[in-house]
Amino acid sequence: MTATATDTLLAVRGLTVDFGDHPAVRGVDLDLRRGETLGLVGESGSGKSVTALAVLGLLPGTARIGGSVTLDGRELVGLPSRQLAAVRGRRIAMVFQDPLSAFTPVHRIGDQIAEAILIHQDTGRSAARKRAADLLDLVGIPDPARALDAYPHEFSGGMRQRAMIAMAVANDPDVLLADEPTTALDVTIQAQVLDVLRTAQRETGAALVLVSHDLGVIAGSADRVAVMYAGRIVETAPVDELFAAPRHPYTLGLIGAVPRLDGRGGPLVPIPGRPPAAGELTGPGCPFADRCPLVEDRCRTAEPPLAGADAHLAACVRAEHLAATRPRPAEVYPVPAVPAADAPPREQRESVLTVRGLTKSFPRHGGGLLRRRIGETHAVDGVDLDLRRGETLGLVGESGSGKSTTLYEILRLAAPQGGRIELLGRDTATLDRAAVHGLRSRLQIVFQDPAASLDPRMPVGDVIAEPLLAQRVSGAEARGRVPELLRQVGLDPAHADRYPHEFSGGQRQRISIARALAVRPDLLVLDEPVSALDVSVQAGVLNLLQQLKAELGLSYLFVSHDLSVVRHLADRISVMYLGRTVETGTVDRVFARPRHPYTRALLAAVPLPDPAAERARPRLLLAGDPPSPTVRHTGCPFRARCPVHAALAPERRERCATETPLPEAAAPGVDHTAACHYPEGD
Repeated sequence: MTATATDTLLAVRGLTVDFGDHPAVRGVDLDLRRGETLGLVGESGSGKSVTALAVLGLLPGTARIGGSVTLDGRELVGLPSRQLAAVRGRRIAMVFQDPLSAFTPVHRIGDQIAEAILIHQDTGRSAARKRAADLLDLVGIPDPARALDAYPHEFSGGMRQRAMIAMAVANDPDVLLADEPTTALDVTIQAQVLDVLRTAQRETGAALVLVSHDLGVIAGSADRVAVMYAGRIVETAPVDELFAAPRHPYTLGLIGAVPRLDGRGGPLVPIPGRPPAAGELTGPGCPFADRCPLVEDRCRTAEPPLAGADAHLAACVRAEHLAATRPRPAEVYPVPAVPAADAPPREQRESVLTVRGLTKSFPRHGGGLLRRRIGETHAVDGVDLDLRRGETLGLVGESGSGKSTTLYEILRLAAPQGGRIELLGRDTATLDRAAVHGLRSRLQIVFQDPAASLDPRMPVGDVIAEPLLAQRVSGAEARGRVPELLRQVGLDPAHADRYPHEFSGGQRQRISIARALAVRPDLLVLDEPVSALDVSVQAGVLNLLQQLKAELGLSYLFVSHDLSVVRHLADRISVMYLGRTVETGTVDRVFARPRHPYTRALLAAVPLPDPAAERARPRLLLAGDPPSPTVRHTGCPFRARCPVHAALAPERRERCATETPLPEAAAPGVDHTAACHYPEGD
């Protein structure tokens, strides 16, 4: 690192963290300057979060910490607990990944923020409460005086994260540590949280360490980036330089594995293999050698130091070569060839799934012991879908938009509460028990969390064979198909006797896909299948899905909150808001020229893994959270958050308030509709 003593606020030297005989962090050096944002990236298990927690002394007692962490020249490692407690929250504050776990559920939000102020400042309770209200207002919580008395469970995920940031900046700290602050948030809420972090940093002048696996978030927020692998920093540089010319093959692979919203990334580049777990490093060489496409004999004899002639440092013997040649990821990593699907025009293809006017509501009860019905939750309130053979339809929208409820209504293979569902030409309202059993094999689902969807007590061979046995296939035939299915998803058939916990997250998701393919379905429902995976593993699974679709002629109904993934995988897209379909069309048309203001806001909120391009994009923050589905809304349900509606003349707003917009095509015969009175901001 090249920071001078005068501008370095936080200095980390030779930081090590061991859990017994398992080293999690192996000699990390970091410098954090006043007011800057340092991005810390890497795959799961690389040591990012452990490094951040070690700085603040928040690791469990079983952890053994070595090295040095100094704040303004004061050593923090080994500091007595009482003195370290005075630093936490006052000089260094933490924004945790899961605010629901970080807040105490039985105490009000305002009391918890006020407590953080009272611990470190000589002030009265009323002054602390007023300061808490001001902080909630700073981070964009509506009606902050009322929000003080709310409990954590009464806030949405985005509001809880904003409240967590308010508590972190309550004492104007010098350093903010944000550990995956946007994980599991919708892209619109993610954009709000990142904007709040920037506001908080600007108001307090704090330096920020942003830990994230999302390279798009890092590209748009960080000044410098440190890339971690196997407990060490393997590359660090200013953000523009690192993305433009990475000098470590691992960084190059991470960038190539990220799907881009602008579609300029080309084929995704999965990094082969998996990172070593803590304690698995035994040899003297580079820990990335077994996965590196540029490996040489000298890489296995000694671990290269973090070195470089300028502010761009890399721990790789090929760093100078990469700096000189600046290759694209696909020029270094082998990219599997995905066969092109030879499909007829869409209008000539068989319909796989048709949904018209689907509705689903759930009763709401209240009244304590004598529960009584007090209303309804309108989870789905008018959904239209059209999916043809060999096609991928992306279903997107914020949490609470009704995506999951729509899936479950389709998967039930029964009469919907309202509307019509046709699967493979069969109206689900007319199916008897035998017909449902027959259709069940033609419709399969791959869930978001493979660890939860695979029975941990069964070998994976039995897990894959189970759907075949449910369809009354003989045991011998079912077991005979398992090796073929494992090979089909890129796994070794010899591992059929292993249990799910013996596989990595990406391998478990491949097992889930093999299980779904066992009964030769026509339609695969993919419910956030890659959201819990690292980007390098995600790239491999997405490439596999494309390959299977082309080889087997499958149709996919792909649900995701990540529009970059949808841009890469889907042919058509359907956008949902508050239980309704608001825009649909081909991916190329919708992404190039979105017509509904909600779709434009979703696309604007997705960060690009390109610092220059990300800075050049106009910012469009979508205010607030979606309205409650417990209320039947008149007119356009999006109007309270709509930037187009806010700019209309009063006489034109009346139409949005009283008339529900219906889907209209962009032009006659064009596969692009939007349910908006003033599409494209007209």
